[in-house]
Amino acid sequence: MTFVSWEPTSAIRLQSRCTMNKYTSIDKQDNSPFNVYLRDIWTAAGGDPDFLPHLSQTGSGSLPSAFHVSDLANAAIGAASLAVAELISLRAGAVPPVVIDRRLASFWFQTSLRPQGWSMPPQWDAVAGDYETADGWIRLHTNAPHHRDAAMSVLKTAIDRNAVANAVAEWESDPLEAAIVAANGCAASMRTIDEWGDHPQGLAVNSEPLLHRTGFAADARPRRPIPAHRPLEGVRVLDLTRILAGPVATRFLAGFGAEVLRIDPYGWEEPGTVPEVVLGKRCARLDLKSRDGMHVLETLLSEADVFVHGYRPDALARLGLDAARRRAIKPDLIDVSLAAYGWTGPWRVRRGFDSLIQMSTGIADGGMRVLQKDRPTPLPGQAIDHATGYLMASAAIRGLTERQKTGHGSEARASLARTAKLLISGGSQSIDAPRLAAESEADLADAIEQTGWGPAKRLCPPVTIDGAPMAWDLPAPLLGSSPAAWSTVDA
Repeated sequence: MTFVSWEPTSAIRLQSRCTMNKYTSIDKQDNSPFNVYLRDIWTAAGGDPDFLPHLSQTGSGSLPSAFHVSDLANAAIGAASLAVAELISLRAGAVPPVVIDRRLASFWFQTSLRPQGWSMPPQWDAVAGDYETADGWIRLHTNAPHHRDAAMSVLKTAIDRNAVANAVAEWESDPLEAAIVAANGCAASMRTIDEWGDHPQGLAVNSEPLLHRTGFAADARPRRPIPAHRPLEGVRVLDLTRILAGPVATRFLAGFGAEVLRIDPYGWEEPGTVPEVVLGKRCARLDLKSRDGMHVLETLLSEADVFVHGYRPDALARLGLDAARRRAIKPDLIDVSLAAYGWTGPWRVRRGFDSLIQMSTGIADGGMRVLQKDRPTPLPGQAIDHATGYLMASAAIRGLTERQKTGHGSEARASLARTAKLLISGGSQSIDAPRLAAESEADLADAIEQTGWGPAKRLCPPVTIDGAPMAWDLPAPLLGSSPAAWSTVDA
């Protein structure tokens, strides 16, 4: 496979093509959904509110939704980009202006990849989806074979949508959800926002901060900023994430020059999403249940700057790599992690995905009611995943900034369910809200990306940071296509 390197000069050309105008500066007193989301995300990541006026947005219109998804997209990408600008200011002595393109940010919250002459595999397997039960609705998430097997073991039916629908109709929603989860599967009953607010897990996660942040001292002095051509040049990011929030976070870091090494187990594939999210990364495989595999991972961790992981909260601990062990291996590590249903409460270790979170937290029900549909109505795209990914990227970059100042490492923990609360807090979007202009060829970069699956184009980057174009040095590769080793050598 031939990789095409996207050099900074190409990135500058790409940025100039996606010219942004009609800037709208951020007003710290404005309580529109975009401004509220931005302030909440930036504050959660520990950002100084005085940086907010350095961010502007351009464009108008919204994705069709019962909720303010385009505002969340712009705020989440904007906060992560503002964190990049803050880091640049340590080297440059001034904060460069940041401009978010509202249309492109909204589109990036769906998909950025446009295959040329080939097609992406289906996103969902033959069984995944929403089904009507005897008393409501339930969603089955069966993309992974073992999750599908768990659901089928409960429903005792063939892998056929009609057969599954008939079997589900015999169940009430909550008992079926509990039975599938007990079988190590993934499912979620559709609840209203109020029902989720009264649920024990809803009560727990809704009382959590948007980000759990902890700093810890390391035996290190404040670091002198290193001159670099790109904001995150020289930063090593160890990526133990899968669908979808974590990979979005590390894709963003790669877009500003970080070296991202993704680790997957042997045999694991995500055919419907991998080409979208491995842009700019190298991908390797390890068996973390083996002594040798864990030894390699710990060696990589000892040489990393940022560790981003999306395993369930107890999974790494069961492998012998809990938070205390990670800090012992790398005292000044920036440790960023993700859970589905929050970090407290009875469901804190439950498996979950964006589509399930939307069912549990009332988003799918809210969409159905506001848009007057007759079935669960989710957000356009997996917006909770994407927003959480950029929240995690914000935390990682702000952690790097604080480490430059103090020499200390830090830990940040996000969850999909808590991000869902953030979206819901903005209220419902008018069904008459102006729509985004349709995507056109001008929204795509000129460069052809030679992915591991075939040639493709990408959307232009959704953000412009003065003097620091967003670009990726590597095309999207196949999983397992690189060795489990850093490509750069320590100075």
